[in-house]
This record gives sequence, C-alpha cells and structure tokens, in this order.
Amino acid sequence: MSAEFASDAAAPPGSPQGETAELSPEELRNSTILIVDDNLQNLELLQAYLEGLSCRIITATNGLEALALVDSDPPDVILLDVMMPRMSGFEVCKKLKADPQTRTIPILMVTALNELGDIERGVECGTDDFLTKPVNKLELTTRVKSLLRVRHLRRELDRTRAHIDQVQSDADDTGRDD
Repeated sequence: MSAEFASDAAAPPGSPQGETAELSPEELRNSTILIVDDNLQNLELLQAYLEGLSCRIITATNGLEALALVDSDPPDVILLDVMMPRMSGFEVCKKLKADPQTRTIPILMVTALNELGDIERGVECGTDDFLTKPVNKLELTTRVKSLLRVRHLRRELDRTRAHIDQVQSDADDTGRDD
C-alpha cells in the first residue's frame, strides 16, 4: 500500500485531501473585505495593498456607513480605523460584536494609537487583531489572510454542526417511529 493511498484511506469521508492553512483561490475570490477609514489616502493605500488577494473589497469612510454596509452586504473581514468622526472604530466594533448576526465577523483594527489603554479598549470592544499605522504590506496581507481563513473555518464548523444536528434529529425521529 502506498503512503498516498494510506493517507487517502485514513481521511474522513468528504474531507479535502492535502488541505493546508492557505485559502484556495476560489475562497479568496468569494471573500469580501470591508475597509473603513475616514482618511481617503489611508483607504486607498489599504485597498492597494490588498488588491493582490483577489478578494472583493468594499469601503466606507465612517462608522455609520460601515454599519449600513455590514447590514446590507456582510463582509468576511473588516479593517477598521479607530479615530473617525460621527462614530469611532471602538463604537462600531462594540455594536458589531454585540449583534448575533455580525459577532463572528473578524475585525482588524488599524490605528495610529499605540498606547496600552487603547489596545485594552479595543480588546474590551471585541476586536480580533490590531495593526499600527504606518501599515506594513506583508503584515497586513498575512493577518487578513489568517482572519479570512478563520472566517471560512468558522462557516465550515457551523455547517458541520448543522449537519450533525440534522442527523441526530433524523435518528431521534426514526427511533420514535419504532
């Protein structure tokens, strides 16, 4: 028996073979990133840095616009500036994490703030990660890909749980019929 055959035989039915931590090109194309920053230069820079990922990128220039976009077209990852007029990134993050429909969307706060108190406030609001301006392109793309992978794995887990619940429900129904 070849090693390749043995590894194929050991894999659970329906599981992808040779799966890596990288997202597939299809997963990237089907992903949406929301970038929120009131500074158009920062917005354009972040967008340019992420263009190589082949994801769909949408933008907002303030917190209220971001919340409206998330409501109408939920993204897979949000890059969120902290200091914005009308509604801060902290407030946006807190609202999104309090809502059961949006709480699992990973949020990466991109900020010029680097005081420990600001980081603690972000953690209290529920942010998933931080990047400090000026942003390094490699660090940005690496963190975004990681958060996208988390998002896709979470969806896969939710589908698996729903399938298990359905199988258990069907088994319970069959047991009652006997």
